[in-house]
Amino acid sequence: MATARALATMAVFLLVALSTSHIASSLRPGLGLGVCRASGYLPGKSGNCEKSNDPDCCEDGKRYPQYHCSPPVTATTKAVLTLNSFEKGKDGGGPSECDNSYHSDKEMVVALSTGWFKNMARCGHRIKISANGKSVYAKVVDECDSVYGCDEDHNYEPPCANNIVDASPAVWNALGLDQNVGMEGITWSDE
Repeated sequence: MATARALATMAVFLLVALSTSHIASSLRPGLGLGVCRASGYLPGKSGNCEKSNDPDCCEDGKRYPQYHCSPPVTATTKAVLTLNSFEKGKDGGGPSECDNSYHSDKEMVVALSTGWFKNMARCGHRIKISANGKSVYAKVVDECDSVYGCDEDHNYEPPCANNIVDASPAVWNALGLDQNVGMEGITWSDE
């Protein structure tokens, strides 16, 4: 009898503990489905940052968030469009990761945040980008690294946020956006 009562008490305690844990985790901000939280922080290191498209350059000692994930992709994934040159010697840094090549500013090309880039799985794919009442298609050629940065390979720029579509001037022009602004809210989807 004592063993049955002890088992019943333990079962009730376990159910209460599990329920409390589930409720607590569901109330914590940022832990719901589809949310991507920073996985760490990169210490900043300044260097020779090419400033052709007015990039944010790393500062010594500043901490920059790192992301291995991005929000889920839907038919209208919200993102931030940023401006990037994929030409040699410009602010894009080294050659594009997908094809180890540089691309003209007249090409409709983009780099995606690490989580959306999916270890090169989207290389060569066309995505649809919508803003300003217009839609265009651009080819994924590079990763906008959300984990590493503040080094020569990344033009001494911090890691990208987890929701970036880094686009060539051609994409900005086709959408009728002002390149001087440098950041625009957009939606995008896989073609």
